Amino acid sequence: MSEQSKPTRHELEMAIASARESLSLLRSQAQSKSVDPIYLNERLRSIEQLISDLSDSFQDSVHQKRLVALYDVSRVIGSSLDLQTVLDQVMDAIIQLTGAERGFLMLLDDDGQLGVKVARNFDQETLNSSEFAVSRTITNEVMNSGKPVLTTNAQTDPRYAGLASIVTHALRSIMASPLRARGKNVGVVYVDNRIRSGMFSEKDLDVLEAFAVQAAVAIDNARLYGEKDQALADRLEELTMLQWIDRQLNETLDMRHAMNITLEWSSRLCNAQSASLGLCDPAAGVVRQVIHFGDPDEFSTAPELPLNNPLFGQVYETQEAAMQMSASGVEPQRTVLCVPIRLESTVIGMVTLVANRADAFNEDAQALVSRLADRAAIAIENGRLYDAVQAANRAKSEFVSLVAHELKVPMTSITGYADLLGTVGVLNEQQRAFIQTIKNNTHRMNVLVTDLTDISRIESGQLHVEVEEIDLHSIIEEAKEGVLQQIAERQHTLIETVPKNLPAAKGDRSRVVQVLVNLLSNAYKYTPNGGVIELQAGNQENQIFVRVVDSGVGMTPEQVAKLGTKFWRADNDHVISQPGTGLGLAITQNLLTLMGGALEVQSIPGKGSTFMFTLPVSGTLI
Repeated sequence: MSEQSKPTRHELEMAIASARESLSLLRSQAQSKSVDPIYLNERLRSIEQLISDLSDSFQDSVHQKRLVALYDVSRVIGSSLDLQTVLDQVMDAIIQLTGAERGFLMLLDDDGQLGVKVARNFDQETLNSSEFAVSRTITNEVMNSGKPVLTTNAQTDPRYAGLASIVTHALRSIMASPLRARGKNVGVVYVDNRIRSGMFSEKDLDVLEAFAVQAAVAIDNARLYGEKDQALADRLEELTMLQWIDRQLNETLDMRHAMNITLEWSSRLCNAQSASLGLCDPAAGVVRQVIHFGDPDEFSTAPELPLNNPLFGQVYETQEAAMQMSASGVEPQRTVLCVPIRLESTVIGMVTLVANRADAFNEDAQALVSRLADRAAIAIENGRLYDAVQAANRAKSEFVSLVAHELKVPMTSITGYADLLGTVGVLNEQQRAFIQTIKNNTHRMNVLVTDLTDISRIESGQLHVEVEEIDLHSIIEEAKEGVLQQIAERQHTLIETVPKNLPAAKGDRSRVVQVLVNLLSNAYKYTPNGGVIELQAGNQENQIFVRVVDSGVGMTPEQVAKLGTKFWRADNDHVISQPGTGLGLAITQNLLTLMGGALEVQSIPGKGSTFMFTLPVSGTLI
């Protein structure tokens, strides 16, 4: 019946009323045994037409309800981006729409095979693998052709009757439709009923196709989201790992440590059996192996590789047979990966990984090792520079120590002969002044040599102190003896505030005297003539403190921050006019640190400076 000839609702109601009257009349005729055959036939034909119209109307109503349900479930399956949730929602919705006994949703895997992702029954229960009874012929046909399939009874359908899966699993009503996303078939939805034939109609197939379109989009979106989410998680994990590796690479300036970290992580992440790292020697035209990690290997342990190899400086992978046959007699494969270590645009070395399997290093592995090599390049270069600086410092310290030692002998000789000049004859005033100048300059040279020797020992870690119980009163007196003459010559006033009951301190007596002399020397030198110098001492919180306060030129905060820098002196005229090496405070700070003490400085330009050092009271830990 065409859409135009379908009766309206009013016409159906009139036909039903007419049918009831006809049935009532026929019942009366039957009771009176006077049935008119012609009338009976017409009435039965009319009732038959009514039943057909009602059946069509019912089917239309069911179809409309399914369309409404299709709209509702289409909205539901778009509410989640979790793949498994979407797959379950799709399968449950399809079974609900079609009234199927069971439903299976299959997707293509990486090998191009259809795999069951969801299997559900009418009660929305997940089926176990033993219940995966489907017609692979039908699913493969739908997947390959991209066209849906409907069979009302597979047992008698000439297309499928006799197939092993149809017979074995007693399959009857079957519908299947492709899942198509981004122009490709990505899977199949399959529903069936093993008990009833004629379960599905063409309209059911139309509904299944319509829903499969929506379902494929939802599944594809969920898969893309899952892939992106996994890729993001993988990238985050990689960045976290690289951050951890960076910390390990930069926790020291040891070049070999950086190399070891690089090889260990590269081998672990790529599952390599061995790894080596070589550095370039441009003069010799080779890469010299510096360090090896993992199993010995004749390739990765090669001491040198030529720089003129056309592949040098590129990431490349080679496949080759291992040198030794396996126990089974089969020659195993081996993969060698070479990754350059680049510092900016310059190749400074190469990482070589060896794995005893074919195709061991994919693009992700190669990219990861390249990123590791880039990070290692900075750490290796820093280690190189640090080693060079350390070597230069050692050479400098050895040179200073040698020069200081060689200078002490002639200075001792000069001082001795200067003292002897007065014993060989009478000297006039000018001659005695000349001799005193010689002795003063020799003393200054001796102080300089002593400072250079101390700095050399500090830098090399060879300066040691003998910490013992010391009396600060005697130390102050000894230090004063060395500077009182200079203080008097500059007409300074020395004010001393030292309590008599100071407890004993912990320190090296000769070194504490040296510290105090350095501070008093700075005070009288950098205070214009006629100034005031205060020497204070006391006990505070289990520490002995000694404070030297002057009324000198003072310093800015920037200059105070530079105190202790070797050979540094403030750049004002008064300071420059005074003799000095710029080593005294550097030595002082290091000596106090070795003795468990500390130095504090306060200064105001034009008003003076305060230098205070502390030492532990005897009996306290240092």
